[in-house]
Amino acid sequence: MSEFTFKEIDEEGMETLKAISEANKFNEWMYQSIKPHCKGRILEIGSGIGNISEFFLRQDAEIYLSDIRDNYLDFLVKNYTGKAANIIKMDIVDPDFDDLYSEYIGTFDTVFALNVVEHIKDDELAIKNIAKLLKKDGNAVILVPAFNSLYNSFDKALEHYRRYTKKTLNKNFISANLSIRKSNYFNAPGIAGWILSGSILKKKTIPAGQMKLYNKLVPVFKIIDKLTFNTFGLSVITVGQK
Repeated sequence: MSEFTFKEIDEEGMETLKAISEANKFNEWMYQSIKPHCKGRILEIGSGIGNISEFFLRQDAEIYLSDIRDNYLDFLVKNYTGKAANIIKMDIVDPDFDDLYSEYIGTFDTVFALNVVEHIKDDELAIKNIAKLLKKDGNAVILVPAFNSLYNSFDKALEHYRRYTKKTLNKNFISANLSIRKSNYFNAPGIAGWILSGSILKKKTIPAGQMKLYNKLVPVFKIIDKLTFNTFGLSVITVGQK
């Protein structure tokens, strides 16, 4: 990847995270969806600017934050030092993973990654390394974009390698010797906006105005997800146990 391309993608990623950071109802909905599966000592892979971390910190969770990008880490250090248990620069697919992060192997009750694994070429290795970080009976919680048919300009700009179904995501959990405890789709109403802005209008970042409108409608969208029994959605969530 060229330096120019890296910078461009990073700026688009930051712009998207900032737009989502203002969608407090949506972020809380995502947090509520994973919180029942998060226990004890927690590690977040790919914390970004802390959109979800914030909710755990409000509950005084013992949570470690991590990211690979320096600009995100700078933001986390500035805003969450003294609140998070620790802030770590971590590459979940580093060739020397076991040596670099030996102090964290087998030490977490929960490791979660939201909208992270789709950015990683070797997603199977990523989930295997996440499993290494867990204690026995620990939980891995992964949320990724769903359905390759929805792949559009957003995915390209954010450099997503793929989107998933429950089957393709769960295959990686099984490969990592993680038992599937729960797997479901999330955010069915978000599909319409994703198609409009990313497939039809060819936008590269989520429009802030669209995100604000979506945020206001979250209470209705939560009901729709329940009525559809989470049988489809913009994302898929899987919980696996070591």
